[in-house]
Amino acid sequence: MNEKIQLLRNPDIEPTDKVIAAGLGQANKTYVKFVDELKQYDIDLMQWRYYNDGNAWLTKGEYKWTTPRGANKVKPIFWLSIWEGFFKITFFFASSIQAGLLDLPISKDAKESIKNAKPMGKTMRFLPIVLDIKTDKQLDDVYALAEFRKTKVK
Repeated sequence: MNEKIQLLRNPDIEPTDKVIAAGLGQANKTYVKFVDELKQYDIDLMQWRYYNDGNAWLTKGEYKWTTPRGANKVKPIFWLSIWEGFFKITFFFASSIQAGLLDLPISKDAKESIKNAKPMGKTMRFLPIVLDIKTDKQLDDVYALAEFRKTKVK
């Protein structure tokens, strides 16, 4: 049985490039490519932070823009965590737009993740869309979902 093991659980060991590469193994090339390409989508990867509620180091991708009146806005697009052999990208979407997500030009696997997502929250229902990224070809799904999320921001 292939058990998924989340890494970066020790608050005293910061996630350096070397630590991340050791955990990701072959998926590190995809991770490096992903981090490099985020700028093309106007998404900044924030500093890693240790979250006590999840007992792990996480980072998030943020979209920043300026309104016509000059106000600076920031919106989290996704959360990223490191697992043994892959990295996990988690998006949170309003459950009311599930059909719109399924219309995106994404892989069958990504559409299955969307179909199987269980709504969370009591008053504001949202869908956690989780993608386990191991190869470059999966990045297209991440970018399509990120662009969709950005359009639902403004």
